[in-house]
Amino acid sequence: MKTKILSIATALLLIVSCQSLQNTNKQQRGTAIGAAGGAILGAIIGNNVGDGNNQTEGAVIGAVVGGVAGNVIGRKMDKQAQEISQEIPGAQVERVGEGIVVTFDEGSGVRFATNQATLNASSKATLDKLVNVMNDYPGTEILVSGHTDSQGEAAYNMDLSKRRAFAVRDYLVADGIASSRMAVTYSGETNPVATNDTAEGRAQNRRVEIGIVAGEEMRRDAEQEVKG
Repeated sequence: MKTKILSIATALLLIVSCQSLQNTNKQQRGTAIGAAGGAILGAIIGNNVGDGNNQTEGAVIGAVVGGVAGNVIGRKMDKQAQEISQEIPGAQVERVGEGIVVTFDEGSGVRFATNQATLNASSKATLDKLVNVMNDYPGTEILVSGHTDSQGEAAYNMDLSKRRAFAVRDYLVADGIASSRMAVTYSGETNPVATNDTAEGRAQNRRVEIGIVAGEEMRRDAEQEVKG
């Protein structure tokens, strides 16, 4: 498991109104809003997530609680991340702030045929394993982010990343994850994690990321645990 722990000095929660979500410039953000579910993700997802950085990590960092309650949440996320790594050894699992980012590229279990957004049987089996873990942590919220390489037109890639992200989100919902826990973003080719100049780099950029953060239920539980 690749581990990345980002030190956060203060808790950050970006609260935006529905109107501001509608008016935010998508090209400036380098991301497109798909659907926002969950009180925590719904509050942060539209506020420039992804500008200059990985958008999934940005959302996870934005959901940080901080303090002793944040430490409690972090320990629970440590356990969940470990379980995901054990269940899906091919996935890249990162601990970010108080949350988790799980990345599925073409080599790690969630694959799409060229220019297609239909999940195959192998991809569904991988997502089934993820659902088994996430169901044990009902207090979390989940962000699904779709990404492509830079081959083809940017507008087409944006739509393709949207269709792939929603394909994963819809399958997770059908597999038992409440839609109220989930949000979707899609960025097309605008958030690469590797060079698009090689086949290997493009394969890494064609990916779906899952961000996992503490929802209201987990936050309340953590605060109660702190109070004793």
